[in-house]
Amino acid sequence: MPEPGATIGMEMRGDRAESARLDNFVDGAFAFAITLLVITGGGLPRDVAALEHALRGIPAFAACFVQLALFWHGHVRWRDSVRLTDGTSLRLSLLLVFFALIFVFPLHVVYSSFFAAITGGALSPDFAIHAATVQTMSILFVCYGISYTCMAGTLALLFRHGIRKAALQREHAIAARVSLSVWAFCAAIGLLSTLIALAARPTGNMWLIPLAGFSYALLGFIGPITDRYRKRLQARSPA
Repeated sequence: MPEPGATIGMEMRGDRAESARLDNFVDGAFAFAITLLVITGGGLPRDVAALEHALRGIPAFAACFVQLALFWHGHVRWRDSVRLTDGTSLRLSLLLVFFALIFVFPLHVVYSSFFAAITGGALSPDFAIHAATVQTMSILFVCYGISYTCMAGTLALLFRHGIRKAALQREHAIAARVSLSVWAFCAAIGLLSTLIALAARPTGNMWLIPLAGFSYALLGFIGPITDRYRKRLQARSPA
């Protein structure tokens, strides 16, 4: 029979290998999602006109890239602070990947349409919304809001699970609780925007559509809120 120490060592190596495989899969899935946003549509420009046309999609691509990178980094922070490998963590991580591959489509349409609208079609000319009715804009923001809420909510559930199940050191426990509050706040904002967009459709109130978009400006309060929360946690659990 193997000695107890050898058994524990084998289990730890197995956990690390499983964690590495999961992390590599999540990283690869996010990388694949980003490749779906390529400004050239998957083919190289064949002339200067095609190149110029493709370059006008860079601002929308950059905004989508940053948004997906933030969610990916959220999973990286979860792994760094929690270091938990179990069935629930695996399922939630796979669910995050599932939502990321869905989110990439409304994400691209929203940002491309936004840059096309504010520049009169100079940027992202292929995504201009010519009939910006309450119904079409409501569907757009509902699809985006649901996807955003699902991804942020999944990250919040990952941190919540880690706090409940993992034996975290003080520094990691504080980081996990702060991250939980961040992603829960993001999910709440996404849900708020979705509800506003849903309300716009039956009422026909076009002014609710910009309100659904500007709801995400509330994310700017994350920094001050989390700083105060972090200080409270540090004061409550001194080193």
